[in-house]
Amino acid sequence: MTAGAHAFAARIWRALDGPSGALDALRVTGTGALPSAFAVSDLAAGSVGAAALALAEVAGWTGPVTVDRRLASFWFATSLRPEGWRVPDPWDPVAGDYETRDGWIRLHTNAPHHRAAAERVLGPQVDRAGMARAVSGWTKAELEEAILAAGGCAAEMRGLAEWAVHPQGRAVAAEPPVQVDPSGDRSGSQSESLWAPRPGRPLAGLRVLDLTRVIAGPVATRFLAAFGADVLRIDPPDWNEAAIEPEMTLGKTCARLDLRRDADRATFERLLAAADVLVHGYRPGALDGLGYGAQARRALAPGLVEVCLDAYGWTGPWAGRRGFDSLVQMSTGIAQAGQDWRQAEKPVPLPVQALDHATGYMMAAAVLRLLARRLADGAGGGARLSLARTAALLVEAGPPEPEPPCPAGVPEDLAPEIEATSWGPARRLRPPVAMVGIPMRWSRAARCLGDDAPEWAADGAAT
Repeated sequence: MTAGAHAFAARIWRALDGPSGALDALRVTGTGALPSAFAVSDLAAGSVGAAALALAEVAGWTGPVTVDRRLASFWFATSLRPEGWRVPDPWDPVAGDYETRDGWIRLHTNAPHHRAAAERVLGPQVDRAGMARAVSGWTKAELEEAILAAGGCAAEMRGLAEWAVHPQGRAVAAEPPVQVDPSGDRSGSQSESLWAPRPGRPLAGLRVLDLTRVIAGPVATRFLAAFGADVLRIDPPDWNEAAIEPEMTLGKTCARLDLRRDADRATFERLLAAADVLVHGYRPGALDGLGYGAQARRALAPGLVEVCLDAYGWTGPWAGRRGFDSLVQMSTGIAQAGQDWRQAEKPVPLPVQALDHATGYMMAAAVLRLLARRLADGAGGGARLSLARTAALLVEAGPPEPEPPCPAGVPEDLAPEIEATSWGPARRLRPPVAMVGIPMRWSRAARCLGDDAPEWAADGAAT
């Protein structure tokens, strides 16, 4: 059952304009699938495979690239197995799906300011029962609009057919899965970086400035760190992601800067000027508002490779709308299709946050394809992706082939090493990618946001 994974990898690889012959190197192993109305395990293996093929191209690797489909599916959930401690619940107590007068809506309240926005509309709530009562008097469209207007995050549940004719659904369908150099401008200047791939640890010395949050972007930079990249994640002083930091900070340096302070802006500009790659998840125009529009970024970092994402696409009336994986699943018809498939009484999301994870691996693949181009001609470039376009990729593939569920985890799935995270000892799943002589491994344990100084590692220190 690997044809579906190869098909996803091929779709992504074509969008990246990758050399067609490279696909012949991809080997997909493993049996079983995550139960879903959609081919989630195939998407997992295919997106991981595309990133691995792009890594092989940069590394000059000509042997087979093997992806374990079962392990890739598990990595789409969590790779971490704590020993003697527990990861906090990832969901706010009132986040979730609620029934309105005319259908379902999802409220995303994990960030304190997003919960505050929802409560400005619905009133303060201490539990789901109270929130359910407050929601029940609204229509789903009115409540979605009110919460968004208040600065919050919500999504009414639509069906696949409804989304297909929605103006934003049509706009997203017209976008490619990965939009490379959408402006046609490859930065117009040559990179001054001396970085080049190294045997065995191909991305050692590559400087990646990570301005992403939550899951998709951090998955991309975690993949790059696994092959030696010096990933420096920057967060604002008041941002925390306690439930996913042990998962998403693996292999990275984690620092904080306040871009409202002149001293921190000067530090940020120094870091950006020395970066090879910038990865960010800001909505369109957000960096411009901070004084770091495209022209300013190019001036600071000639030849920069820049990859970004948003939730609902880069064109259409919803371009720039706030969103997360679970909300995009509601908007695009995935959750209703799951409900119909399971014959359930409420929305049924994907078994994992597959839009986030797949988009993350696709972002990593885009970074690596752009680096391969830069190695050839010295020019930078950019790419952009969206969770909604990844949702379209999944829906377009249709239902999965009948297949038994992924066998449950076994001790052999875990890597032998004990990782000394900032929270306590843990073990990880074995990596889902194998290339002889190019190990997928992380040199730094997971850490809390803000644990480190905002500095690039000394050359070779992060390999």
